[in-house]
Amino acid sequence: MFAMLLHAPGQPLQEADLPKSKPAAGQILVRVAACAVCRTDLHVVDGELPEPKLPLVLGHEIIGRVVERGEGADRFAIGERVGISWLGWSCGECSYCRSNRENLCDRARFTGYTIDGGYADYTVADQSYCFSIPESYSDVQAAPLLCAGLIGYRCLAKAGNAKRLGIYGFGAAAHIIAQVALYQKRQIYAFTRPGDSETQQFARELGATWAGDSDQLPPQELDAALLFAPVGELIPQALKAVAKGGTVVCGGIHMSDIPSFPYRLLWGERKLCSVANLTRRDAQEFLALAPRVPIRTKVQTFPLAESNRALEQLRSGEIQGAAVLVTDAAN
Repeated sequence: MFAMLLHAPGQPLQEADLPKSKPAAGQILVRVAACAVCRTDLHVVDGELPEPKLPLVLGHEIIGRVVERGEGADRFAIGERVGISWLGWSCGECSYCRSNRENLCDRARFTGYTIDGGYADYTVADQSYCFSIPESYSDVQAAPLLCAGLIGYRCLAKAGNAKRLGIYGFGAAAHIIAQVALYQKRQIYAFTRPGDSETQQFARELGATWAGDSDQLPPQELDAALLFAPVGELIPQALKAVAKGGTVVCGGIHMSDIPSFPYRLLWGERKLCSVANLTRRDAQEFLALAPRVPIRTKVQTFPLAESNRALEQLRSGEIQGAAVLVTDAAN
């Protein structure tokens, strides 16, 4: 199979011709149609996440069809379309797993990080961590739902019933979860890189009440803020923007160092928390919700062989919405 392979952090992905894997017991072999490009992929490539599997096939927002099943893998039929996301396996035995917090499992394995992912023609996955995809979505439109959507959904849940919601970093996750928030009758305040008028206009077109630079304060105090930009300097800025009792939620798996800030920014029972990974329940709930909103994903497609170009455009902020890699199996 054709794959784009990471041999070492800091290096571009290399084209590779790899043997097609055989699914083991409980696993399925999936013919990849589309795989969205996530900022987490950049963190892996840049060496900001420790100890990835090497060499590695990146990618954890995968849409494809089942072409082979391992022993006992009868959850999906041959030819059925499935989605594969970041959480690829958890132990099911630890205190976290037994308390419905499998996202915190210390032994968890992750697609495109400790398990080969979707920057390839085929990938193998545990059937228990795969999901049916709503028929109303094409392969390309569905791919960003599998991480940008899921992490955004988990972040939104941490914000509680916040009416005025700030979103810092208006990329793939933000443009999806903003639609959910608006569906729930919340107000969106979008924060972008300073001077990025194009993305600010995009946020307004989606229905944002206000859009501005990330170093500005909104016209009203916020009830909560979601941070999707991996920039630690934004945490004090977001704390300044939220009212007393408000919550700041950090949605990234990696963030630059947080600068010191005066206690008065946290005082007033403001809360600061992170979101770590996701659970299968998150996926089931979100994928049921998505067509009801209905969520519309804005995507820019790239051939699989142009993975490096997609990653660089994501790094430079040139992608509006989500970048999606496609194979000749995409519909």
